[in-house]
Amino acid sequence: MVRRSRFTQFTNEQWERVDPLLPSNEGRKGRPFEDNRRVVEGIVYRYRTGIPWRDLPERFGPWQTVWKRHRRYAVDGTWDRVLMQILAEADAAGDIDWGVSVDATINRAHQHGTNLPRPDQDTGSSPR
Repeated sequence: MVRRSRFTQFTNEQWERVDPLLPSNEGRKGRPFEDNRRVVEGIVYRYRTGIPWRDLPERFGPWQTVWKRHRRYAVDGTWDRVLMQILAEADAAGDIDWGVSVDATINRAHQHGTNLPRPDQDTGSSPR
């Protein structure tokens, strides 16, 4: 069993799989990325705990840096590429069970739980 502190999200083995999938600093103008592992662990910590970005512990660096890196990776598709690569590796190793279980449960939302306008509101989509 691998023990981690509450601030360490990845084992060294896990990080060795993720790190090469992240963008490098080569050929990039501006300030080079600081410790990539610290920032990515800050992103994972934030999602694991559900805290606001501003409440991120100082151990992960400035929260603005962590947030900007997360946003950059989300916009440029880095997170999607990382996920697809890790899933492909796990599938090739037979570590994923693709079985799906579906039931017929229906959950109805309250009328205010939708982002659609009420029928009596003018949506501008049809002439009056």
